[in-house]
Amino acid sequence: LVRMLRRAKKRGVLQLLKRAPEEMRPLVVEAAVAAQSVPSLVALSEFLDFSKEPKSLMEKFLYAAAFSPRPSGELLRLVLDKLDGTQLDPEVWETGIVTVGSLMGKLCQQKLCGLQQDVERGLETLLRGLQGAREESEVVVHLLALGNAALPKTISILLDHAEEGPTTVTTAAISALQRFPAQHVSNKVKRAVRRIFHETRKSYEKSCRLAAAEMLLHKDPVPMDVLNILLATREMERETATFLLMKVQSSLR
Repeated sequence: LVRMLRRAKKRGVLQLLKRAPEEMRPLVVEAAVAAQSVPSLVALSEFLDFSKEPKSLMEKFLYAAAFSPRPSGELLRLVLDKLDGTQLDPEVWETGIVTVGSLMGKLCQQKLCGLQQDVERGLETLLRGLQGAREESEVVVHLLALGNAALPKTISILLDHAEEGPTTVTTAAISALQRFPAQHVSNKVKRAVRRIFHETRKSYEKSCRLAAAEMLLHKDPVPMDVLNILLATREMERETATFLLMKVQSSLR
């Protein structure tokens, strides 16, 4: 089906989408995303109406886009267009935001980051959404999307949320930072993560400290960090200490 759609013209793809039985439509949408030809994406753009389509079909489209191994700028643009200015179901919106981050990250991995205006538009969408987020859950979704994108210019924003946010936000921000390659985890980043683990400026929940420790152990760990984490386990509950000891052993292999 994917091969057929790659060769098909827009009209043919659109007819297939419209005429497919309802139970088969998600499969056709998935195949059209996988085809990633210009006609198939234009047909999807015309066919998918996020204000009317069933939630399941919209999510199928977004999941297919998010898991596309080598997405194009056109696919990112299509997702952004569908999210723009539409009142969506909250779950669909969250899936869409995470998908945007995933597509941005994969485009940059293909060295297309600087060539795609769509990546910049995606970043603006994520940052605007993060700034306007009122609920913790909304902040978390945008932080996870920024982690998927892994653009170095967003590291300072993630650090601010990691140090200053409530528990779920701190954990999400650290999780996002862990997505960055080791070469982007600078001394400044490590100092901030150490402050979280050692609770230098304020107290953090256990989950935040564990996430911070994992990051220190997995991103070019230095002997002093390993030693300090080992020393800190003496004051922790047995279960937490055991978990960290396993992480230390794993990092030393």
